[in-house]
Amino acid sequence: MELLSSNSFLMMEKSMEFLWAKQAAILDNISNAETPNYKPKVVTFEEILRERLQRAQEKDCPRKETRAAIRSAEYSVKEKPVSTRMDDNGVNVTEQSVEMIRNAYQLQYVMKSINSDLTVLKAAIQG
Repeated sequence: MELLSSNSFLMMEKSMEFLWAKQAAILDNISNAETPNYKPKVVTFEEILRERLQRAQEKDCPRKETRAAIRSAEYSVKEKPVSTRMDDNGVNVTEQSVEMIRNAYQLQYVMKSINSDLTVLKAAIQG
């Protein structure tokens, strides 16, 4: 049961949440590529997590604080204030498509990591 409550498993869970939200934002951006005045959405997570982890390492009990930092880190969705076209739509479909593929590979990697950890746990339970 230690595996399911480890910092690495919690980090993979948070990564999946972030990547799923990022995929949804990218799909929104692509679907609104022809909408006038649409500002593309950007999902961030790494900066927030990095900041919280650095603060956790400065505390008295860094291991416990690291877990709390991971657990409390949430992704953030912001509008990218860039306008590249005359209709003030800032979506670059090519850029978004490449980012969607990159994000899909990241999702696949995290899912394989979670699956691998759960396979180890299953093997341990079955003996």
